[in-house]
Amino acid sequence: MNYEAVIGLEVHAQMLTETKIFCGCSTAFGSEPNTQTCPVCIGMPGVLPVLNRKALEFTIRTGLATNCRIAPHSRFARKNYFYPDLPKGYQISQYELPICEGGFLEIIVDDAVKRVGITRIHMEEDAGKNIHEGRGDHSFVDLNRAGVPLMEIVSEPDMRSPKEAVAYMKKLRTILLYLGVCDGNMEQGSLRCDANVSVRPEGQREFGIKTELKNINSFRFVERALEYEIKRQIGLLREGGKVVQETRLWDSAAAITQSMRSKEEAHDYRYFPEPDLVPIAAGEQWVEEIGSSLPELPDAKRKRFITDYGLPEHDADLLTSERAVADWFEAAVAAGGQAKAVSNWMMGDLMRYLNEEGRSISECPLKPSQLAVMLRLIDDGTISGKLAKTVFDEMCRTGKDADVIVKEQGLVQISDKDAIESVVDETLARNPKEVGRYRAGEEKLLGFFVGQVMKQTKGKANPQILNDLLKRKLSG
Repeated sequence: MNYEAVIGLEVHAQMLTETKIFCGCSTAFGSEPNTQTCPVCIGMPGVLPVLNRKALEFTIRTGLATNCRIAPHSRFARKNYFYPDLPKGYQISQYELPICEGGFLEIIVDDAVKRVGITRIHMEEDAGKNIHEGRGDHSFVDLNRAGVPLMEIVSEPDMRSPKEAVAYMKKLRTILLYLGVCDGNMEQGSLRCDANVSVRPEGQREFGIKTELKNINSFRFVERALEYEIKRQIGLLREGGKVVQETRLWDSAAAITQSMRSKEEAHDYRYFPEPDLVPIAAGEQWVEEIGSSLPELPDAKRKRFITDYGLPEHDADLLTSERAVADWFEAAVAAGGQAKAVSNWMMGDLMRYLNEEGRSISECPLKPSQLAVMLRLIDDGTISGKLAKTVFDEMCRTGKDADVIVKEQGLVQISDKDAIESVVDETLARNPKEVGRYRAGEEKLLGFFVGQVMKQTKGKANPQILNDLLKRKLSG
């Protein structure tokens, strides 16, 4: 019997607010433990929470960008459970009346477009952090993160493969980055993913028993954890066993999922309306104002890059994967760079440099206008494409403009036909055997002659003129 997977994702996105969701404590990452707390976020008796308006705005922005309906009335609820990092003994979240419902995202997998439904997006506060490692027989609790504002984005169980789940996660992260509501840093925990996965016989409509996977902090681990869990469940069923509804942890070192606890149901949390917070009434006018302030989103930008700039789909996909990258590209084109040439250099040499240096595009020392100037030097024949790589590396290293580097290092391309012809004649005269072999049919030796001339001219010979001269003289 063949089985298919059914996958839904619950994504927690930490919002880029300066303060926590119900108090004025900082949300900055990396401070000393328990230095960003107050009576509200550590749950002292008698304190009252106050909703951070910016967190509400960010959630509505995300809902509009993912085609959700924004509820005119919503409210918070208490989610009751005990864990050492939850100081109040309950989490303020949303349950029966979330702020956003009924949205969707479209992903592209294997050249096919697929729509993944979004059940709901709601606000909630984060818990603290338990610290077990390096503490001997003791565990410690850091409450700096308690009260940090989160959006929980819950998908429909519409995905059927780990590849689709990763595509959805990447698409969602890109939108959050475009909106400026989350920094998308999975390593620091500001974007976290829990996956619900089950398997069922192909053709069966009813869902199988699901497990929830936690502790997944990278796209690669999302794919690997799902692949492992799908194989595990199929193996159980084929051996006559049963899948148990439970929560499992992904162990990235062992590349396996391990049982953590039985899976809770909603009634286990004893949800009830939060009595310390008034219901939310998002006015229609305010929602419209938020909608009108949305930036151009990835799908629209991708289509525009294809139609306006004539870029292939592959280029448009990569260039619009991050808003900062797309902005850099458009700035280089606006400065005079030809779109496809800018795209080629960005996807090749620029991304190579940034990866090697561990930098983002916003930290790049090379300005878009500087790349445009270098491309003009190639177009007007001042430097060759090969010399341009030397110039590019030097621009990244020093921050100098291309024309300055060309002048300082004497990198101007030789386009004087007579000068190149002289070097060609000398090269052919020094290599009579290779000339004979070429004329006997070994045309691949053309590269040998090109290399010899380039060596003599220190890479400055105009490639087009050089190739034309060599082919003409070698055919004689």
